[in-house]
Amino acid sequence: MSGLVLVGVGPGIGTAVARRFVREGMSVGLIARSEATVKAAAVKVAADGLAGADVLPVTADVTDETALRAALDRVVEAYGVPDVVVYNAALIQPDRIGDLTARQHLDAWAVNVVGAITTAAHLAPAMAERGSGSFLITGGMPVPKPAYASLSIGKAGVRTLVTLLDQQYGAAGVHAASVTVSGGVAPGSAWDPDDLANHYWRLHTQTPAEWIHELVI
Repeated sequence: MSGLVLVGVGPGIGTAVARRFVREGMSVGLIARSEATVKAAAVKVAADGLAGADVLPVTADVTDETALRAALDRVVEAYGVPDVVVYNAALIQPDRIGDLTARQHLDAWAVNVVGAITTAAHLAPAMAERGSGSFLITGGMPVPKPAYASLSIGKAGVRTLVTLLDQQYGAAGVHAASVTVSGGVAPGSAWDPDDLANHYWRLHTQTPAEWIHELVI
């Protein structure tokens, strides 16, 4: 049964999105760097009356191309080519221009952008061949902030990636979009993770005539 692949699951947006899609009867493949994190997310997804959820937790570092591709293959082997992919990994850290070494900038770029490229390169062609699917990326920083230089640059990168994916795969039925989160995610706030999860579901269920490619929240 095809469903959701969520790369970069954590206790906030990632878990909320997984729970939202499970409620619609989808299988979920969860990928995170930490085994403890991905297992905790899997337990949370199965909680609150969702004990029958079909959830597969897999450990992989998004900066390790071989490991990430192997993790994606495990999910595809279990559930088939996904209906929707959500890339939610990000390195969120305060830094200004001049604070980081070149190596540190490359490390941030690897998480914020290159992992999303690897995920898309691995899954989008099969989704396009099938003729349907959604590739959604958690965006942010609608306005660059000097105090978050590497994150601002990274989110600009994934915004461009969404445009490129739409140009390459949109005509084949793959909906590429980003959810640009404009503030700090916390329960009960303007960026409550459960509320945000509804936007991912709405993007996935849009018809091609309704497609939008960036949703700013």
